Amino acid sequence: MTDAAPTRRKIRPEAVWAEARKAWEDGETARSVAKRYDVGVPALWKRREAEGWKRPDPVYGPVEPAEGWSGFAARAWGDFERKLFEEQRLARGLAASMMGDRPGEVSQWHIPFVMAWRAEHLGAEVAAADRERYRDEDWAGAVWDAEGNMGSVPMMTLKLARLFAADWRKEHGLPEGVAEGWP
Repeated sequence: MTDAAPTRRKIRPEAVWAEARKAWEDGETARSVAKRYDVGVPALWKRREAEGWKRPDPVYGPVEPAEGWSGFAARAWGDFERKLFEEQRLARGLAASMMGDRPGEVSQWHIPFVMAWRAEHLGAEVAAADRERYRDEDWAGAVWDAEGNMGSVPMMTLKLARLFAADWRKEHGLPEGVAEGWP
């Protein structure tokens, strides 16, 4: 036989358990509630199960970014301005290319769109002049077939991307030897 003293159970009044329940249902951890109200974690779990304690569905508000809301807003404004500037630069280049005598300062990937737009909006005469003017460009075969017809913009863009596959892959971060079928 051992001479160990029997373990005494902590008896807490219902008011203590009511406060513990409220704290747990408000989102406090079981360990924190148990410590604050001097109850055991196993006892807390037993009460929770027996009495059907429930936490409401968590509703998380926006989580404050590490740099704080002012820093976040300043960064967002800078990103917004950079994107807006880039879109405006592209729009100016596309407009000049579509309305001018020759393509302006746009990426090679926009050539199919510009040529199709010019043919559709400026007419067959301009389309024929464009085809004649650019027939010796390395990209002309992606835009016009042997009869001088254009395909759809997506098809011309795909042909152009395949023609300049190394450029496309580099711009999109595809190293040599991977995903060889793209574009």
